[in-house]
Amino acid sequence: MKNIAFSFKNVSFTHSNGQEALKNINLSASTGESIAIIGSSGSGKTSLLQLIATSLRPSTGSMAVFNVDPWAISKGQLQRLRSQIGLVHQAAPIPPRQRVITAVLAGRLGQWPFWKSLVSLIYPVDISGPQLCLQKLELADRLFDRCDRLSGGQLQRVGVARVLYQKPDLLLADEPVSALDPVLSDLTIQCLLADAQTRNACFVASLHAVDIALRWFPRIIGLRDGEVFFDLPASEVSESLLQQLYAAERGVLPKQDNVKTL
Repeated sequence: MKNIAFSFKNVSFTHSNGQEALKNINLSASTGESIAIIGSSGSGKTSLLQLIATSLRPSTGSMAVFNVDPWAISKGQLQRLRSQIGLVHQAAPIPPRQRVITAVLAGRLGQWPFWKSLVSLIYPVDISGPQLCLQKLELADRLFDRCDRLSGGQLQRVGVARVLYQKPDLLLADEPVSALDPVLSDLTIQCLLADAQTRNACFVASLHAVDIALRWFPRIIGLRDGEVFFDLPASEVSESLLQQLYAAERGVLPKQDNVKTL
């Protein structure tokens, strides 16, 4: 029997400026599932991932991560819960003067004792682990480079390597291949999927390119105007549904060939 990785019940989220980003979301996902979230820009994909990551708190409704309400536990318990969640950002928040190996090691900072975290910022406490993660993404030769010497696409892969090194039980990715060409996009998605499957982790990715979502993910969630428009197996996502989902873009489906890469 699979365990629930996260669940939302009648969840809505409104930004501080009054803009409603998500409306009445009812979702759940099990450990071991791989899910793609698609939808037009502004549909709520990033807000949904940030709610799952406990970076944002629902305005209304209830949620649970690993059967725990993140907002009903102590700060220490919340910190431990967050250490089980890994989030790949579209633009990795990496200091430009930081070395690649240090950026990857940062994936474990929430799991290590304070002294080890502090030492890792001064001198690498592990070399082979980050090197292996970078090798999977064809970046092992940049292990000791400074991050400001990397391209946008290389930085994005460093962000992916950091989460691979973290080994979270809940793996989230916000547009993880937006700066990559088709070959590297597929390689990166395959690495994330394989990592999650190996550890029976739940993997949820928001994707701009519809073709990547349908090619690699068995479950597709379509968001439109902050609401779940559909939640279906990839095999049941029809061209007609996609045209309706992207009606605001005149039905033009965003695909990998149309995505600008760096």
